[in-house]
Amino acid sequence: MELSVIQIILLALYAFVAINDQIHSDFGLNRPLLAGCFAGIVMGDLAFGLTVGATLQLMVLGVSNFGGSSIPDFMSAALIGTALGVISGQGEEFGIGLAVPAGMLLVQIDVLARFANTFFQHQADKYAEEVNLKKIELMNILGVFMWGLSRAIPVFICLILGSKVVTSFVSYFPVWLSSGLKVAGGLLPAVGIAILLRYLPTKKYIPYLLMGFVLAAYLGVPMLGVAICGLALALLFYRQGGFNEAKAETGGMDDDE
Repeated sequence: MELSVIQIILLALYAFVAINDQIHSDFGLNRPLLAGCFAGIVMGDLAFGLTVGATLQLMVLGVSNFGGSSIPDFMSAALIGTALGVISGQGEEFGIGLAVPAGMLLVQIDVLARFANTFFQHQADKYAEEVNLKKIELMNILGVFMWGLSRAIPVFICLILGSKVVTSFVSYFPVWLSSGLKVAGGLLPAVGIAILLRYLPTKKYIPYLLMGFVLAAYLGVPMLGVAICGLALALLFYRQGGFNEAKAETGGMDDDE
C-alpha cells in the first residue's frame, strides 16, 4: 500500500492546525486520540487509528508542558504511527511501536520551534517601541507559521519517506526486531494505565477499581459495559455524598424529625 499525495497533505495540514489549536484555542485537536482518529479516517482504517491514538493518549494523561518545558509530541506521533502502521500491514502494536520513539524524537523539534519564536517575539518588542502595529502583527503571524511548520514538516517528511522506505524496510526486518516492536506496543497500554492510576486517588477508591477489574478480567464484560457500571457507581457515590452533606447542614436530622 502506498500513501497518496492527498493523504500526506491532509495529515501534515492536521499537524499544522493541531499544534496552533493547542496554543491559541485548545479545542482538543492536539490530543493523540483525535489525531489518531483523523489519521485512521484518512487512511481508511478508523479502528487502527483509534487504537494507536487511544494508547498514546493514555501515556500523556496527567502530563503537561508547564512554562517553557517540552513534552513528547504524541499528536504527531499518532499521525505518523497510524499512517505507517497501516501501510506496513504489521498491526496496531507495530504502529504504536513506531509512534512512541517518533514522539520522543520530536521533543527536539519543539525546542527548536520555541527558540525560533523567541526571535520573532524580540522583533515584536522592537516594533512595539516604534509603535509599528503592522509589523507587530506580522511577527505574531510568523510565530503561528513557525509553530505549525515545526509539526507539519516532520510529519510530511516521515510520510514522504515512509511510504517507500517503511515498506521496503519492513521486508528486511529481522524477526526479533519486528516481534520486539509488537511486544513493546502491546505493553504500552498497560504503561499508560499505570501512569493514569499514579495521578488518580486510587487508594481511596480501590474497591471500585477491583470491581472494574473483576468485571473485565473474570466476567468478560465489554469495556462499554464496564464504563456504564462505573457511571452508575459514580452517580450513587455522588448522591450518597450529597445526602451526607445535607444531613450535616441540618444537624443530622432526617425528614421525619
